[in-house]
Amino acid sequence: MTPLSSSSSQSYVKDPRNDGVEIYVNGEFFSRDEAKVSIFDAGFVLGDGVWEGIRLINGKLLAIDEHIDRIFEGACSIQLDIGFDKAGLVEEIWKCLRHNKMEDGVHIRMMISRGRKSTPNQDPRFIVGGATIVIVAEWKQPNPELKAKGLRLMTSTIRCSTPDVFDLRLNSHSRLNFIQALIQAINMGADEALMLDDRGFVASCNSTNFFIIRGDELWTSDGMTCFNGITRKKAIRVWKDAGLAVREAPFTLAEVYSADEAFCTGTLGGITPVATIDGRPIGTGKPGPKTARINDLYQAYIQG
Repeated sequence: MTPLSSSSSQSYVKDPRNDGVEIYVNGEFFSRDEAKVSIFDAGFVLGDGVWEGIRLINGKLLAIDEHIDRIFEGACSIQLDIGFDKAGLVEEIWKCLRHNKMEDGVHIRMMISRGRKSTPNQDPRFIVGGATIVIVAEWKQPNPELKAKGLRLMTSTIRCSTPDVFDLRLNSHSRLNFIQALIQAINMGADEALMLDDRGFVASCNSTNFFIIRGDELWTSDGMTCFNGITRKKAIRVWKDAGLAVREAPFTLAEVYSADEAFCTGTLGGITPVATIDGRPIGTGKPGPKTARINDLYQAYIQG
C-alpha cells in the first residue's frame, strides 16, 4: 500500500476497503459517489458548522467523551442545535461503524452544519430544517514513511488568531487562513506551516499542535492561540506521568531553532516528528530518541 500525500502530517496509507465504505448523511447511508448535501447547506455556503476527528482502535472510540464534549461546546458557542444529546450522537457514530463492519484502525470525520437554508446568505434565521450531520468513517493508518523522516516546516506570515478574532478552541469548518498558511509552506518547498501568535510567539501548525524538546523538558505554547487538541493534552499527560517536566508557556522561534527535537500532534498522526524548520535542521535533522519515547508512551495509552 502506498501513502497518500506522503509529505503531509495528515498523510495515510491507502486502503482499498475505503472504496466500498458508505457515508452517513442524516441517518441514511450512501456510496462515496452518491453522498451529498444541498448547495444551500450552511456548511457549504459559509462553513457554518463544527467537526470532530475520532479514531476507532481495538473496538474502542479513543477519548470519545472528550471529543463529544468538544463538539457540543463548539455547537453551543455558535448556537447550533445538533438535534441529539451526547449519548445519542455517539450512537449515530456506532451506527455508521456497524453499518460498515468496522472494528479497528478507523478514522472518523464527523461534520455538523447548521443545515439547509432557503437562500445562500449569512443570516442563520434563514435555516429551513435541522442540522446536517455527516459521518465519514475510513480505514486509515498514519504514514510510516513520514514518521521515519520527519516533517519540514516553514514559518508562515499568517498568524494564529486571538479568541476575540476567532477562537481556535472552536473546531469550525472555517479554515481558510490555515489553508493559506499551508499553501505558503508548500510553495516554499515545505510540508506544513508553523504559525505564530499576534505577539510573535510560536502557536501551532496549520492543522496540528506543536512541541519542542529541550533537554528533558517538553515545551508547548500557553494554549491561548492554538487548537484545543485532545492529542496535545494526552502528549502532555503521558510525559508528566513518566515523571518528566512540561513547560506550557510562550516561546520564540530562536528557542525553536536551538531545540533538541520537535514534533506535532494530531488525531490521525498521533506524534509526528519534525526534521527541519525554515530550512534549519532541528537537532540532528532526524527524528530523535525523545520523540520516539513520547510516541511509545502515547501508543501505550491508545492501546491500553
